[in-house]
Amino acid sequence: MYVPSYLIWAGYGSGGGYAGSGDSDQGFSWPVDIAPALAYQHAVTQQVYTLLVEVGRKSGDGLPDGAAGATILAYAAGVDEAEAVRETVAVLKGAGLAPLDITGYGTAEERQDVEPEEWALMERALAERSVVVAEVTPKEA
Repeated sequence: MYVPSYLIWAGYGSGGGYAGSGDSDQGFSWPVDIAPALAYQHAVTQQVYTLLVEVGRKSGDGLPDGAAGATILAYAAGVDEAEAVRETVAVLKGAGLAPLDITGYGTAEERQDVEPEEWALMERALAERSVVVAEVTPKEA
């Protein structure tokens, strides 16, 4: 779990202060109780969503010459489908692609037709909390 540097505590329960700050007041306490926030992070479960993404052409996108774009099948982890879509768009834009439209097909529990190969990719996306691009199909012009 990522913890911002301003939340790193040195000498918990022994006076201490912020890590590296040299603050050693014995009376220091957290400005807010962070336990509920940390508990919330662990309580929120991620799911994997199946997404079909239509991408257009963009200079340097790596798609074959003559293609009008592509259809991408991706599995994305997220707390909800909106987060999975945002993460997928960010990854595809970072890869130099131009996402135009995304269709969500739900989670594995919502689908009835999940193949064993898909399960493996979904498990990987969940374990890594990532976006896994399973297939890229160029569209002919």
